[in-house]
Amino acid sequence: MLEHGGNLSLAAAQYGIPLADWLDLSTGINPNNYPITEIPASIWQRLPSDDDGLIEVAQAYYGCQSVLPTAGSQAALQVLPKLRSPCKVAMLNPMYQEHAYAWKRHGHQVTTFTSLSEESLSQADVILLCNPNNPTARRFSTHDLLTLHTTLINRGGWLIVDEAFMDATPEHSLAQHAHLEGLFVLRSLGKFFGLAGARVGFLLAAETSLKKMQEALGPWSLAGPSRLIAKQALLDHAWHRKTRVHLENTSQKLAKLLSHHGLTPLAGNALFQYVATEKAMQWHHHLANRGIWVRLFTETPALRFGLPPDDSWEKLTHGLNSFQ
Repeated sequence: MLEHGGNLSLAAAQYGIPLADWLDLSTGINPNNYPITEIPASIWQRLPSDDDGLIEVAQAYYGCQSVLPTAGSQAALQVLPKLRSPCKVAMLNPMYQEHAYAWKRHGHQVTTFTSLSEESLSQADVILLCNPNNPTARRFSTHDLLTLHTTLINRGGWLIVDEAFMDATPEHSLAQHAHLEGLFVLRSLGKFFGLAGARVGFLLAAETSLKKMQEALGPWSLAGPSRLIAKQALLDHAWHRKTRVHLENTSQKLAKLLSHHGLTPLAGNALFQYVATEKAMQWHHHLANRGIWVRLFTETPALRFGLPPDDSWEKLTHGLNSFQ
């Protein structure tokens, strides 16, 4: 199993601090989640239905022509490697490592790149990237990605773009182009909506590709209660608008606080700030000793700070102030 943010049980055991006393900033999940209404008991008593309107709601929200609901985007990224014979895959580095793990497990050769202009990309059959990137918040332009897709499709290749952090800036999404053959876009309700536990994701792609994915996933991949919650969340346009403003303001507040303590972010987006620092290990240990859990990256020393809940800024400020 790969290491991820949110692994508080590990932190609690390592630092001897009860779970309830932690401030978890390690995940990049909106701390103010979409409010869940009461779920009718009947939904628990019947199998999920594909004709419950969720697909149409998702198509409207993402502005795409075809979409497949999945049990989180994780379910889709694990199955996509099964839909191709072993091939050459190039993945952005650093990036969410579950992608590379899934493709390697199914016999594909995975290499990494840091720039879309690298010559090595001309040898790749599949190119994987997150936009905006996780964890660096780097963003790629729609023009550059569509140009890359055209190059790939001309040789039978694929472009897979994980847009888990895109909801705060939907104008930069590739969703409206996802009907093109060889283009796959992953979306999720886990980050912007703060509903990681509902395990709701979507794969946006050409209809023929989605049919193959559906066959590989099998029936009832997304639970009925999760489908209901997803419809409500995607339809609430007033909440979307309010939340985008609040997240952006909160993220800028976090960037200023970190900069004040010598942790000027290298980059950030509406849901997290990415700080590259040679003292990443020391900062991580210091904050953890005070019940503050941030994501540590050791290969390139860096920290990712998610947004604090509205009532936790004092704890974070105190933790930052006490660093020697």
